[in-house]
Amino acid sequence: MKKLVIPFMLAAIIVGLYEQSKEKPNVYILCIAIVIFMYGVMKLSAKTPSKNQEEKEEDNVE
Repeated sequence: MKKLVIPFMLAAIIVGLYEQSKEKPNVYILCIAIVIFMYGVMKLSAKTPSKNQEEKEEDNVE
């Protein structure tokens, strides 16, 4: 899954930056690029445990 998400995120970043550099950027393309990027960040960070979860596990052990 990670192998698919990262290229889509990179493509969204490149398209967003290219569109932003135009004289009249298309707002819809920028919004779609942001949504794709945020979705990718959400998917990649979903597997990262939070600090609170680690603290709760340590409290339960004692």
